Amino acid sequence: MNILVCLKQILDPEVPARDFRVDAAQREAEQGAANLVTNIFCENALETALQLRERAGGGKITALSYGRPTAEDSLRKALAMKADAAALVLHEGGEAPDPLASARVLAAAVKRLGAFDLIMTGREAGDWGAGQTGALLAEELGLPCVSFVDSIEVTGGNLRLKRQTDTGWEVFEAAPPVVVTVTNDEHNVPRIPKVRDVMMSYRQPLTKFTLADLGLAAGADNDYYEVAELFVPQKETRCDFVNGDTLDEKVEAFARYLIAVTRSM
Repeated sequence: MNILVCLKQILDPEVPARDFRVDAAQREAEQGAANLVTNIFCENALETALQLRERAGGGKITALSYGRPTAEDSLRKALAMKADAAALVLHEGGEAPDPLASARVLAAAVKRLGAFDLIMTGREAGDWGAGQTGALLAEELGLPCVSFVDSIEVTGGNLRLKRQTDTGWEVFEAAPPVVVTVTNDEHNVPRIPKVRDVMMSYRQPLTKFTLADLGLAAGADNDYYEVAELFVPQKETRCDFVNGDTLDEKVEAFARYLIAVTRSM
């Protein structure tokens, strides 16, 4: 089975709130003290693919990312986790691509890389959380899409896809090729690569494309939606103290204060 897993590099969503900064002019988060990490749901998808290959007794897994040059780190980690190949489409523009632009770029890269039986993405990204790229990618490729999958099995020539709902479980059978978006589950927690595999990953080849290589123009289709404004909400708090020499005096002063505030509203 030939599997492709799409990965996205994002700012670490676990960055402390005090260190989080927003560039209001660019309408995006600043890196600042935050690290760049692979989106966790994308890693869930990669782990699901690795387990599927192990159960099937073979197959090929290709990791694909569309991002800035730093996204190579995410792909090297995928290789360390034992993906077979990796490819990076370089994002050279200033503005972050929207889900439709990303889907179109990924679709062009998929067509260049070859035919795949299974294409996997995370259910959403931990930065914007739009959760649309996987379905839009399926549309661009003209393939069926099943979302929020947490386990995959091969049954004959088909794939059995399982996902949890509010009322139980849904199980689908789909004939390849198919696109799935993967959610987190206790069974697809990403494995930690060995130090030796991390070191070896930097010796493996990495395919790189520019948008021009794929016949695409930079930012030409980045009009799916527009972020009008991005800011960190500012919450003001005020604390008033009531005075009194005894507890009864403080309670009475507090009651008068509440009455005054209520009447002023």
